[in-house]
Amino acid sequence: MKLAIVRQKYTPFGGAERFVERALAALRAHNVDVSIVAREWRGDATGGMQCVRVDPFYLGRTWRDAGFARGVQQLIAQRRFDLVQSHERIPGCDIYRAGDGVHATWLELRANATDRLAPWHRYTLAAEAEMFRHPGLRTVICNSRMVRDDIARRFGVADEKLQVIYSGVDLDAFHPRLRAAQGLALREKSGIDPVTPVILFVGSGYQRKGLRTLLNALPRMRRTDARLWVVGRDKEEALMRKLAQTLGVDDRVLFLGAQTDVKPFYGAADVFALPTLYDPFPNAALEALACGLPLVTTATCGAAELLTPANGVVIAAGDAAVLAESLDMLCARAPEMRDAARASVAHLDLAAMAAQLMALYSRLV
Repeated sequence: MKLAIVRQKYTPFGGAERFVERALAALRAHNVDVSIVAREWRGDATGGMQCVRVDPFYLGRTWRDAGFARGVQQLIAQRRFDLVQSHERIPGCDIYRAGDGVHATWLELRANATDRLAPWHRYTLAAEAEMFRHPGLRTVICNSRMVRDDIARRFGVADEKLQVIYSGVDLDAFHPRLRAAQGLALREKSGIDPVTPVILFVGSGYQRKGLRTLLNALPRMRRTDARLWVVGRDKEEALMRKLAQTLGVDDRVLFLGAQTDVKPFYGAADVFALPTLYDPFPNAALEALACGLPLVTTATCGAAELLTPANGVVIAAGDAAVLAESLDMLCARAPEMRDAARASVAHLDLAAMAAQLMALYSRLV
C-alpha cells in the first residue's frame, strides 16, 4: 500500500508530525510505503521517509496555501498513491485528519470581528467547506468526539465517514518514573525545592492555548509560591513576559522556549495546565497524563473527554478566577491523582492507534 501524508510545513515539533512519527513503525511493519508531501521539511524530521516536494511560487499566505493545494490536487490526479491523507484543508483528498479542528469554530470562539474580512481566513473557510463536501472525501479522522460532532453539525458529513482515532502516546517514554529519573534533578538545578508546586504549560500558539488566562490566574492563587514553566516558542513571548511583569509574577514564571525533549519537564512538574480557547486534542495533554500529571483544561479542548474528578478539572475558557481555584486544588492533590492520570491514557498506546489506522486503510483500499 502506498500512502501519502500531506503537510505543507513538516517540522519535528508539530502535532501532525508527531502523529505520523508515532504511527510510522507500525505502518512499516504492515508493509505500508509512506511518503511525505510537503512544501518544506526541517532536517531529518521525516525520519527517512520518501519526500515529495510541492513548492510553487507564492507571495503571502493566502497564495501560499492555495498554490500548495493546487499542487497536491495535481499530484492526486496522477494516481501515484493508493491513499492520500491530508493534514491540510485540501479538497479532493481521500482522508482528512482534522488535527487542527474546524477553522470556522476557532474564528467563532476567538470572536475577532475583522477575521472574516481577512483574505486568508476567507480562503481557509471556503477551502474547509469545499473539502468536507467534496465527493472524493472518503473518511475524516477526528482526534476527539468534540471535533467529530462539530464537523457533523456544521457540514453534514455522514456518520460513517467520521472516525474518532485518538492520538497514541508512547507509554514507556512518558511515564511517572520520569519524576525520579529526570524531574527531581531538573528541579534541583532550577532551584525548586521538593514541596514547591510547578505548573507546566507546553505549546506554541499562546493566544489559542490560553497562556494569557494562565498568567492572569497565577496572582489569584492561594499558593503564592507556585511556579509556572512555559515550554514552547511563540511570537507573543515578549508580550507575555511583559504581562507577567505587570501582574507581579515574573519571578514565578520561567519561559523555556521550544524543547526537543520535553520529558524532563513533565518529570519535574506537579500539574499540567492547558486553559485553551480551542484545541481539538493536544498531544501534550496525553503526554502529561501518561506521566501522571493531573490536568486542568477547558470544555473546548478534546482532552476534556478523558478527565474525571480523579485526574483533572474541566473549566470554561477565559475564566482566570476559576482557573486559579482549580490550580490550587490540583497542586494540593497532585500526588494522590497521579495513578488516575496515568490510568486515563493507558488504553491509548501506539499499538492501539496503529491498529485503528491499519483497519481504516485496509477498508479503504
